[in-house]
Amino acid sequence: MQLVFATNNLNKLKEVQKLIPQHIKLLSLNDIGCFEEIPETQTTIEGNAIQKAEYIKTHYGYDCFADDSGLEVDYLNGAPGVFSARYAGEQRDANANMNLLLLKLEHITHRAAQFKTVIALQLNGEIDTFTGICKGEITEKKFGNQGFGYDPIFKPLGYNQTFAEMELELKNQISHRGKALMKLISFIQEFPK
Repeated sequence: MQLVFATNNLNKLKEVQKLIPQHIKLLSLNDIGCFEEIPETQTTIEGNAIQKAEYIKTHYGYDCFADDSGLEVDYLNGAPGVFSARYAGEQRDANANMNLLLLKLEHITHRAAQFKTVIALQLNGEIDTFTGICKGEITEKKFGNQGFGYDPIFKPLGYNQTFAEMELELKNQISHRGKALMKLISFIQEFPK
């Protein structure tokens, strides 16, 4: 079986390649010659994931899966949520996004947050979605240099390290993306090799 993972984010691709079973050949957007920006115009994380998966199937003909993720902060009523990548503007600058979030939470003690990933699988003409959530809190400053996005300021519940301080193997076990991916993998293992 071959599947396209509809992402241009090489960090995500690397994380997913470590988890996907050997019998599934994972293709990147690069591999299929998709170099355009895939639309993400929906108002929900789930909607964006479905839109991206359907785009690849419609325009390139490949079975694929796409994900969308967001950081949802309690104090900010779930923001930045679907706008996580562009929180500080269209340039998608992770440092600017983190700095803006830390500024908005300055002097706030209630720092509970969660990462949410939805993976949409477009396979054999059907769409299925898989959701993963990792609860935690926003730290007061950045720690660590692993990972990407908001990883340096997100500390998962029950851990003393941010995602950016963790080894990739541990992060994959407990992260929102890891949880959604495990659901996806157990679903596609039902299909013939």
